[in-house]
This record gives sequence, structure tokens and C-alpha cells, in this order.
Amino acid sequence: MNSNADVVVIGGGYAGVMAANRLTRRGDVRVTLVNPRPTFVHRIRLHQLVGGTDTAVVAYEDLLAERVRLVVDTVTWIDAADRGLVLAGGGTLAYDYLVYAVGSGSADLTVPGAAEFAHPLATLEEAAVLRPALEAAPATAAVTVVGAGPSGIETAAELAEEGRAVTLVCGGPLGPYLHPRGRRSVARRLSKLGVSVLEGPGTKVTAVTRAAVSLADGREIPSGVTVWTAGFAVPDLAVRSGLSTDPEGRLLTDETLISVDDGRIVAAGDSAAPSGLPVRMSCQAAMPMGARAADTVLSLIGGEPPAVFNQPFGAQCISLGRGAGVFQFADRFDTAIWFKVGGRLGAKLKEVVCTGVVKHLADEADRPGGYKLHLMERGGTRRRLVQAEGAATRAGFPTPA
Repeated sequence: MNSNADVVVIGGGYAGVMAANRLTRRGDVRVTLVNPRPTFVHRIRLHQLVGGTDTAVVAYEDLLAERVRLVVDTVTWIDAADRGLVLAGGGTLAYDYLVYAVGSGSADLTVPGAAEFAHPLATLEEAAVLRPALEAAPATAAVTVVGAGPSGIETAAELAEEGRAVTLVCGGPLGPYLHPRGRRSVARRLSKLGVSVLEGPGTKVTAVTRAAVSLADGREIPSGVTVWTAGFAVPDLAVRSGLSTDPEGRLLTDETLISVDDGRIVAAGDSAAPSGLPVRMSCQAAMPMGARAADTVLSLIGGEPPAVFNQPFGAQCISLGRGAGVFQFADRFDTAIWFKVGGRLGAKLKEVVCTGVVKHLADEADRPGGYKLHLMERGGTRRRLVQAEGAATRAGFPTPA
């Protein structure tokens, strides 16, 4: 049995904070969390930061266990052979075990003009740039939000409720992950707020200028401020460090979240690809993965076989301004079902989720090991997907989405 192990967690988001706090269950484990910011970003509130209704940050003092050492810096390279990290600030860190939880950010803006004239919205820094841009624009300026995912829908609703003239450009169907009932509920609320929703195959954005957005069907949409929420990407740290990744750069792991290259590196959150089958990018996935990653590390330290990861899903919630929302229920495979809760109750449920996420993290700091959601069996969802992937590969068919 190993003792006095040094465990470093890279990334202070939902997965990283959960893992760091849970690792303090053992008194002989020294835990270090490396994060580029001194505060926790409550990412699912970034649209509220843009709308002026929340700061979207929480002090780490309120979330991290006292035994977790916070290092505010960025890891530029992982030296897996020597178990060390190179930091942007010039220092290095040694580790016995590493939790890779670097999260995700905005995808590269490859549409002509998007990098110059559109505002991405996946990080605190991007939101902090967008908010002043909105404040500097005339109140009557047209605002175009690109992307029909939760971030796009929530941002469009938040800004419309603020009185902005908003167009939501979907690039396809509105909320394709929603059940038709949930989609209709979202569409009704956006219409009530005055949001112009453009959906369908002709609504893919082909170019962005300072004053307009061009669509594939030839339309040109006037836009004083363009917000880009279409697509996320993971940092390239694993790729740069020579570790095996999927095509998007997520660290490849087995079903216990251990890297396929190194038995002392464990991954969690948006930047992990267990068996090459990453789960949906969300705090709903990140926190259970963080807990499982910590349990895996503790099992390795204790000389015990780690358990497999099994992601529980049950719903997806979307705020539609401060007065309404949609709580969309799903089956164990994260497929939307007919049942949803909308309106004011939907908004209350979304707020319960947002506050509950922070509470889960803080509770784990106070009582390490108390979080149990990742222990739910949920019918062997992950194992079934992995088995299906293996069978499809052998048969020469595409893997399941």
C-alpha cells in the first residue's frame, strides 16, 4: 500500500473541484489543485453574467476542502515519464497520481469573419468581454445569437428579457436534443420574449461582418452584436504532452477513467473519453466523473481494483430568462422523453439545479465521500454502450452516437 501520495488535479471546474475534495478522504494524500483562475467559474450561469443577473463566480474558499492546496497557474506540459508538470509561471509540480480535468472552451471560429466580429461565450473571460460590448451598443441594436444549444437558447432569452432585439440563428432545428413537447415550450417562450428564431438547414452561418450575419440560404441578418455559442472544444494539453486522445483531443481512458497510456493518470469531465465514448459536456456529467476519478485514484493508492464509471443521466434544464424555464426529463441513455416541466416552475427547478451544484461541491469539501450520484447503477448504461461500440466495430458499422 502506498502512503503519503501526492495527487495533482489539473482544472478547477465541476469535475476538478469534486475530485480534489473527495481525494481528502484519506489523510495521507496531499492534494493540489492547479487552475488558471483564483475563483471558481459557475459556468452554467455565464448567460446570467452576460445578462447582468449574476456574477457566475464562487470563491474557492467556499468550495474547496481546507487540505486542498490551490495553485493559480496553467499547466503547459505533462511529463508522464517523470511524473511532473511544467507550469506557465515557470515552476514545476511533481505528482504520484494525476487527475486530468481541464474542461472545455469555445471551439475555433472558422467561419469567415467570426473570429474578428463574433463574441464566443464559453469562458468567464469571454463573458467578461461580451458584457461591455453589449453595454456599449445602443439599446436598439440588433443582437444575433448563433447556436441552438442550451447556451444559445439561454443567452437569447436572457438578453431578450433585458429588452434587446434578439435573433437566434439555430443552424438547424431548435434544441434538437429536446423532445418535441420541450421544443415547443422553448419556442413559445422565446416568441413571447420577442426572440426571432431562425431554424432549418439554410440557417447555417457562412460569414460574419461587423454589422451582419450571412446565412447559407442567402439571407443577411443585421447584427450590431453577434454572440457565438455554436460548439465547444477541449484544450490540447494531452495532445501536446504526447498522450493518446480521441480526434477532438479528449484524453482516452478505460472505463475506470485511467489513461490508456499511463496507470497513474485519471481523467474526468469534458476532457475525458472513456473507451472513446465521451459523455455529454455538462456539469451533470462532470461532477459524477470527478467523484469516480477520485475514487479510482484512492483505489489505486490503496491497492484495490477501481470500479468502472457509469454515468447517471435523468434530465436537462434550460432557463428562459428569469421567469420561465424547461426541465426536460430523459431516459438513462440521456434521450429526451415526453415529460417536461415548463414555465415558472421550470425556472425554479433550474435555479434549484444551479444552487444545488455549488452545494454538492461545498458539501463534499465538508464531508468527503458524501456524494453518491456516481454510484447509481442506472441499468449499466456505460457498459451497454461500450459493448455496442465493440460489436459495431467488429461488424464494420459506425459506433453509436
